[in-house]
Amino acid sequence: MGKIVVFGAGGRAGRAAVAEARRRGHQVTAVVRDPGRHGGPSADGVHLVAGDVTDGDSVARVAAGHDAAISAVYDAAAQPDTFYTGAARALLDGLARAEVARLLVVGLASVLKTKHGVALMDTPGYPQEYRLFYLAHAAGTQVLRTATTGVDWLVVSPAGDFDHGGARTGRYRTAVADAASRVSYADLAVALIDEMETPTHHRTHLGVEAA
Repeated sequence: MGKIVVFGAGGRAGRAAVAEARRRGHQVTAVVRDPGRHGGPSADGVHLVAGDVTDGDSVARVAAGHDAAISAVYDAAAQPDTFYTGAARALLDGLARAEVARLLVVGLASVLKTKHGVALMDTPGYPQEYRLFYLAHAAGTQVLRTATTGVDWLVVSPAGDFDHGGARTGRYRTAVADAASRVSYADLAVALIDEMETPTHHRTHLGVEAA
């Protein structure tokens, strides 16, 4: 049994990661901005705490004593271009100080490469109204790629999009970007916890889809 800290535990991907970790018997610290909005005190092996993923001191404080970290963060009120780069820097800083060696980040398929070697967001017909958001995610990943750090990070995303109503099957496969690909939140969480328990991919962006 391990100890996992999940940043962004109040969102759909974060909640799925918490549920999968608990399903396997891991202890979880669920980090949110406002615990009062998420049921209050800890329960059922989940310790709910307040934290700021863009602040290295906050990350170090809540991550201390854990074996791995998952970041599934989103802040609608923040500027994406500063939020995702700031979160990446703070996570690497805080986790290193807390001696947490493994970081799994829920990423975005839009910046994942297709079989032709181009980012999905640059393929014909792909929606462009959220391009600045896509680029913000890419910038956050670039912070991870260029950092000199002992933290072993991995970005995991759908290869295309989430199957928002999909159930947990416990199965998935790795895949290049494909706009038609789908995976449920629960099965993405299976991939995250698999990579926590048995690290297989390192310092890259991994796409997954339903198997």
